[in-house]
Amino acid sequence: MSSRTLSEADSKAALARHGVPILPERLVQSADDAVGAAEALGYPVVAKLCGDAIAHKTERGLVRLDLGTADTVRQATTDLLDAARPDDAVTGVLIAPMARGNRELIAGLVRDPQFGMAVMLGVGGILAEAVADVSFRLVPVSRVDAEELIDDLATQRLLGEFRGEPAVDRERLVDVVVGLSAAAEADPSIVSADLNPLIVVDGVPIAVDALVEVDA
Repeated sequence: MSSRTLSEADSKAALARHGVPILPERLVQSADDAVGAAEALGYPVVAKLCGDAIAHKTERGLVRLDLGTADTVRQATTDLLDAARPDDAVTGVLIAPMARGNRELIAGLVRDPQFGMAVMLGVGGILAEAVADVSFRLVPVSRVDAEELIDDLATQRLLGEFRGEPAVDRERLVDVVVGLSAAAEADPSIVSADLNPLIVVDGVPIAVDALVEVDA
């Protein structure tokens, strides 16, 4: 069976409906609208080209980080729209607040041919490949299941106080896991979901990027 990937904006919207924490953001069609969005959200912001056929934004240079002025937002939006390809199915430029944190996690949904849909949670960022610390639970995932999933991670020190930042809010991390499970239950067409990274901001995990794949 074939599948298709939703745009980042649509992916986030699909998951946010079930409690996955997403920062406020706006999809805009022009540089002037991008500036208006940035001023409403508060500087600094991130700008990303958004489209139904764009899965690897970073590799293609379609992300602009830490934009602190109207001029940089205007230029970044213009550059991103100019970089669009006809097959990207561009829906606009996504403007979002710049999230900062020293810790990154990953989470998502994986459909196993034998066992069905599972929620995944693991260590992300530059440590992901070196540590390979990932845990899974089959959907449906209760809050108790989610707490056990978090406890299964070997890198528990990363979840405690870290480099002057507070410990990860476990209830909010449970919200992520349970939200992913709820999204999978609500929409059986979901093939996979990828929250990478979940940046821990002042102890709160925030999904700053999301991709959802659904049956075509």
